[in-house]
Amino acid sequence: MKFNTNREKGNTSLGIAIAYYSSNGYTVSIPLNDTQDYDLIIDKNNVLKKVQVKSTSCKTKYGNYQVALKSCGGTKGKQYKTVIDTNVDELFILTENIDIYILPINEIRNKSTLTICNKYEKYNIKK
Repeated sequence: MKFNTNREKGNTSLGIAIAYYSSNGYTVSIPLNDTQDYDLIIDKNNVLKKVQVKSTSCKTKYGNYQVALKSCGGTKGKQYKTVIDTNVDELFILTENIDIYILPINEIRNKSTLTICNKYEKYNIKK
């Protein structure tokens, strides 16, 4: 899947996350603004989880996808937060070939990037 802009990539990955959770019996809630750490709230069997949605088309020299875990912004592009320091329960990752990984936040140790390698394969939601 190719994207022309980061906004297009973000909107598409959010839409796919909503479709995935909805089609698997979750009630999905979308926050009214974007100042919180999470992109979605999912509810199944009265258990609420906050989900951060990420997408990637970036690969390492070994062919593994790599996803950014930090958020940058402002005029100097300064890092202002990283996923593991936020109040999020799950990380929903969409790769350009539409593989989906759903990782519990407590399984992530890295602060800036996560390379999707064999150790994360158990979190791959098979098509």
